[in-house]
Amino acid sequence: MTIRWDEITLDNLSALEKVFEIYDRTFPIEVCESHNIFEKSLQYAKNERFNNYRFLVGFEGEKLVSFATGHYFADVNSGFIVYIVTNPMLRSKGVGTQTLLKLEELLNEDALLAGNPSLKALFLETETKDMVHTEEEKENCIKRDRFFSMNDFKRFQKIDYLQPPLHLGENNVPLNLYIKSIQTSEITEAEIVEVIRVIFKEKYYLVNGIQKDILYRCLEEMGLKRQEVVFKE
Repeated sequence: MTIRWDEITLDNLSALEKVFEIYDRTFPIEVCESHNIFEKSLQYAKNERFNNYRFLVGFEGEKLVSFATGHYFADVNSGFIVYIVTNPMLRSKGVGTQTLLKLEELLNEDALLAGNPSLKALFLETETKDMVHTEEEKENCIKRDRFFSMNDFKRFQKIDYLQPPLHLGENNVPLNLYIKSIQTSEITEAEIVEVIRVIFKEKYYLVNGIQKDILYRCLEEMGLKRQEVVFKE
C-alpha cells in the first residue's frame, strides 16, 4: 500500500472531519479529548520557538487510512505521541507501523531544528486492560500493547503512571507509559521523570487547560514532588 502523507495545520484543516469520524469511535471516553484540543495544540505550536505539534494524516487515494498526533518538547529533546489510529478496515496491514515511523521522522526533524543530533526518546500513554468497557475495547487494548512492543517501545513500570482527568469531575486515569529510546544510550529514570513533568506542564496545563491543583495532585499520587514542577504561563 502506498500512503500519501499530509499534515493538518491551522491553514489546512480540511481532513479534520474524516479524522474525527474515526477518532470518536476508537478510544474509551476517559482518554478522548474534546475536538477543540486538537486546534488548541496547533495554536500552541504556532506560538512556540522550538516546541512543536505534529498532526499527521495518511491517505490512500481519498480514503483516510491513519492519523497520529504528537508533541516535540525541546527542553527534554523528546516526543510525546498523543494519538495514533489506523482505519479499522486496514489493521494488521502494516499501516500503523508506517504511521508511527513517519511521525517519528517528523519529530526527529523538530529535534534537528532545535540543535540536537537526533531525537532522544518517544513517549506515549496507552490504556490498561482494567479500564476497558467492552470486549472489543479489551481486544483493541491487547493489540495496542503488542503493537507498541513490536515497535521497540518498552513499558516503564517504576511509576504507577496516571493521566490527569481530561474532563471536569473525573478522576486521574491509570495508564501504561511506553518509551522508545532513539539514541544509543538508554534514557535514565531521572530523565523519564523530567519528561513526565514537561508533559504535564506543556501539554496538560498549557494546551488542555487542566487546573494546577488537579495536576499537582496527580503528580503527587505518582510520587513526584509538587515543588519540582512550576506551572507558568
